[in-house]
Amino acid sequence: MPYSRPFNFLLWSGLPLLAMALLLLVDVPRVDFALAHLFYDPQSGFIGRHSAFLEDVLHDRAKQAVILLGVFAIAGFIASLLPTRLRQWRRPLGYLVLALGISTAIVTPLKAVTAVQCPWSLEEFGGVEPYSPLLGHHAYVDKPGRCWPGGHASAGFSLLALFFVLRDRRPRLARVALVGALILGSVFSLGRMMQGAHFLSHNVWTLLFDWMISLVCYRLVLYRPAPVKSTLRPDAALEIRSS
Repeated sequence: MPYSRPFNFLLWSGLPLLAMALLLLVDVPRVDFALAHLFYDPQSGFIGRHSAFLEDVLHDRAKQAVILLGVFAIAGFIASLLPTRLRQWRRPLGYLVLALGISTAIVTPLKAVTAVQCPWSLEEFGGVEPYSPLLGHHAYVDKPGRCWPGGHASAGFSLLALFFVLRDRRPRLARVALVGALILGSVFSLGRMMQGAHFLSHNVWTLLFDWMISLVCYRLVLYRPAPVKSTLRPDAALEIRSS
């Protein structure tokens, strides 16, 4: 396996962590509600709530396609354990299975712990539940929310792992994968916002989580920094050893 291309882990982990801190400090609900109202009609509800395309194609079929990719990754990793051409891809495939698995597996537990309501369930958007912040007091309700972070957005943003799989072997294709994952996750996010299933911040958190998961897994599984070359002259190095 070749050495990895240089990567600034401090910068690309620090920026997402800073963004997380800002999301906890700024008035996120004001932005969330303002955007949600763009997709909400008091007479008919959210404009995408009953859209067959958004529900059947962009939600169900798209999610199934990402699940199928995960199945192919698992099958490829298993095949790489055998004496086949996939042996050289064993570690990247293992990384892909790990990153995709963690990115999607954390969604359900986080939804259960945070109990954040979906926009369509809130009183302001025709529902019956009061708004509860991510951090702070949650009013007792018969049916706790299960809407933070965005599960469908994770199906798209989890593919950020493809960027790290390819960056050391196919840099140009890696950039295409990065842009594709960001676009796909954003489209999934917008579709669910139009349906009233999520606020913008729910999906931004999902993007940040999936990036950090892919980044940490890359550092632990795939990253192989080139050895540092000595700047000493051979005779100087010999003098140091002998002294």
